[in-house]
Amino acid sequence: MSADRQAAIAELGRREPVFATIVARFGPPPAWDREPGFVTLVRIVLEQQVSLASAQAAFDRLGAVVAPLTPRGFLLLDDAQLLAVGFSRQKARYVRALAAAVRDGSLELDALAGMDDETVDAALRAVPGIGPWTATIYRLMALGRPDAWPVHDIALAQAVAELWELPARPSPAEMLTIAEDWRPWRAIAARLLWHYYLSTPRGRPGRTLTPPVA
Repeated sequence: MSADRQAAIAELGRREPVFATIVARFGPPPAWDREPGFVTLVRIVLEQQVSLASAQAAFDRLGAVVAPLTPRGFLLLDDAQLLAVGFSRQKARYVRALAAAVRDGSLELDALAGMDDETVDAALRAVPGIGPWTATIYRLMALGRPDAWPVHDIALAQAVAELWELPARPSPAEMLTIAEDWRPWRAIAARLLWHYYLSTPRGRPGRTLTPPVA
């Protein structure tokens, strides 16, 4: 773990004792970093609204069908191949739209690293099937933005509800309010909360972790 992330975890623990308790009980969170690019975006789309285990299985099958996974290679796959891999028809449309955008240059993934967060989100969300959750997860995991905060993530909302003993999972608007004091390290807060969620019986791997919107 980088020194910056270690410092951020320590600072969050000083601001909010719940975070210090998570680290004391479960240790520091995994990095959950991913390489920026088309492959990671495909994987995130596969993770929309399904269990992590299901998404990983589909991603592994896809890698066995087309390697390396490139936009051009993906666009050569027909419906039957994608359904056999585990794509829904909707997600097949989404990733085809993504692959076409990258191939044609309307989405320049290499340029995203030099953009501010709002511009990154706008560029990604111009592609059908990429909504606020997918764009924010990409900023957090692939671009390493320290303040990315996926307010639509069900696992984060559930963790907040449990740890702060709320009567129900907070809404996206409430998640923004709750996390205001965690700036500029909300991505680290997200990792800590995911770490708690996945380290408790409710959050064993294979459970659904993604929001009802993309």
